[in-house]
Amino acid sequence: MIEIPSDLHPSLVPLAFLLGTWQGAGVADFPGNEACNFGQEATFSHDGRDFLEYHSRSWRLDAEGKRLDPLEAEHGYWRIKERQIEAVMIRDQGVAEVWYGELAEGKPQIDLATDAVARTGASPAYTGGKRLYGYVNSDLMWVGEKATPEVPLRPYMSAHLKRAVDPREFVADIKDLPDDGIAFFR
Repeated sequence: MIEIPSDLHPSLVPLAFLLGTWQGAGVADFPGNEACNFGQEATFSHDGRDFLEYHSRSWRLDAEGKRLDPLEAEHGYWRIKERQIEAVMIRDQGVAEVWYGELAEGKPQIDLATDAVARTGASPAYTGGKRLYGYVNSDLMWVGEKATPEVPLRPYMSAHLKRAVDPREFVADIKDLPDDGIAFFR
């Protein structure tokens, strides 16, 4: 079920399915980089203004699913007018992007493509990308495509994320919670 916060800016109601913190895993594979499984946490939040704030971080996973080194992090702002979406994102690799896209008619699916890319001198080669986000059976799934001067646009990352649960939500519903945390189990 998708909840719409009472203080959500009216223009953002079509994007309410994105709100919250999402956690999960995916695969990354792009020429010149070692293919890997990765973990991800992404958060979409709002403060009542006409944009969603977006933050994502990912890390490599070993064969047993244990966290290794950081993979990517990005931060951005998403707006929507009717079904047209614009997003501005900054990546830890020294890349700033402007994305434009559209919310699908009648379903929670978003297609985005880069319109502008700016890179620092230290950033890796990158010329643009596309992304597809979908809300499927209460999960958030996405696939990203990337292009460089040497490699034409191709898929490079995808993930399946589940909404993270904040334990504070459960605690609020428990009556007479013991102070020491042990008495609860006696």
